Amino acid sequence: MMERKGVAAMRGESLTLLGPELKKGDRAPEFTCTDTKLNEHTLDKTRGKVRLIASVPSLDTSVCSKEAMRWGDEAENFDNPDIAWLVVSMDLPFAQKRFLEDEDVRGITMLSDYKNASFGENWGVLVKDLRLLMRAVFVVDKNDVIKHAEYVRDMGEFPDFDAALKVIRDLTSEKRKAAA
Repeated sequence: MMERKGVAAMRGESLTLLGPELKKGDRAPEFTCTDTKLNEHTLDKTRGKVRLIASVPSLDTSVCSKEAMRWGDEAENFDNPDIAWLVVSMDLPFAQKRFLEDEDVRGITMLSDYKNASFGENWGVLVKDLRLLMRAVFVVDKNDVIKHAEYVRDMGEFPDFDAALKVIRDLTSEKRKAAA
């Protein structure tokens, strides 16, 4: 497994990420996670849609919970069935479900990578030292090509929401133009 040392940090401490660094133009790798109903969820399940995929370390932290709530708000604002909003963490599906219910978050699909870390390893966000996922945001088009990739250097910082949302807007407006 490829190791990327010093590309991430938590409270100033350097961390090692496992897996490749994905970039714009790369093919989106497959993964198998568990949803809040304990069903398997793969990238293939959302094929044909634009996908925002955000990974967060743990919903039990303020930055992660606020980020997930923000993606939920954005999903409701877009209200577009051709966009899938996925938030992935190592939290157990039960904790993810409780978070969604307690915070009344809608519009996103929570996925747990707790079983085999296939998302973490395939997408290059698995923190070797902690077995948590690093904060990152990807936008994948309907043909499984990554159109935006951001690995947030410090676990305690938010991603660039606006940059990812601009790519989503561009991809969904292109789709509307092509259909017109």
